[in-house]
Amino acid sequence: MHRPTKRLSRILACAAAVPVVLVVAGCSSDSGSDDASATDKASSGAKASASTAGEAAKKVQAATYKSLPKACDAFSKKTLKDLVPKGDSKSGASDDDATRASCSWSSLDNNGVKGSQYRWLNVSLVRFDSDANRGSGNDLASTYYAKQVKDAQASQGAKKLKTSEVSGAGDEATLVRFDSTQKEKKKDVTYKQQTVVSRVDNVVVTVNYNGSGFAGEKTPDADELSKDAEKATREAVASVEGTASGKSASPSASASKSASSGSKDAKDSKDSKDSKESSKSPSASASAKDDKDK
Repeated sequence: MHRPTKRLSRILACAAAVPVVLVVAGCSSDSGSDDASATDKASSGAKASASTAGEAAKKVQAATYKSLPKACDAFSKKTLKDLVPKGDSKSGASDDDATRASCSWSSLDNNGVKGSQYRWLNVSLVRFDSDANRGSGNDLASTYYAKQVKDAQASQGAKKLKTSEVSGAGDEATLVRFDSTQKEKKKDVTYKQQTVVSRVDNVVVTVNYNGSGFAGEKTPDADELSKDAEKATREAVASVEGTASGKSASPSASASKSASSGSKDAKDSKDSKDSKESSKSPSASASAKDDKDK
């Protein structure tokens, strides 16, 4: 009677012990699986993040132009003779000629008792490099282009302001023209200001051209000055385009090429000391003094 009872007790005891082992083993197995899964997920997340960063860097378009032409060589001799017949070039100061460059010419054509014709021409070139954080050189240049146009439109004392698109001068170009009156020897002198802002890929070209008549000479025709400013801008753009091949382009030879192959209708427009200086007209007395000194 006692023997079968003891045997049954042993069997039951063993049977009760088996589930405990299985549960422990099951928990231990699940824990290891979760740790491995977490590690795999972390590794996958890190790889995905690195991949995303790499893709973002790859998406930034490389800048087309790596340098700028000499600003004082942006126009042909013929154009300079037509626009500023009595002018000599004056290069603007720059910390980095490969990023920012400018040049200006002032001309006072004295016609004796009939008076004098004054002209001032300035070209400013600003280049933008592509940056993984800031964006492509093209986008940065487009933003700066829009700012230059707005700055020209907001010129103090501007009268008869007109804005129009310019074709055949890079990817986008805008002409801003207006009248500005200044006191010269106690007399009001009207200047006809023409500002053409153009963008060719990652470079922004700004051409300022103004004129006035002194001592009885008539005020120049704004339409003629606008045509001259647009022509000069196309030459400056062609000069920039010539740097892509590492060769210096001849403005007179390549301007027509720029107007045909690079001709596009201007698109809607989307900190510069040079631009602020460019929007101002030097006084006639200062230009006369410069001419006398020369």
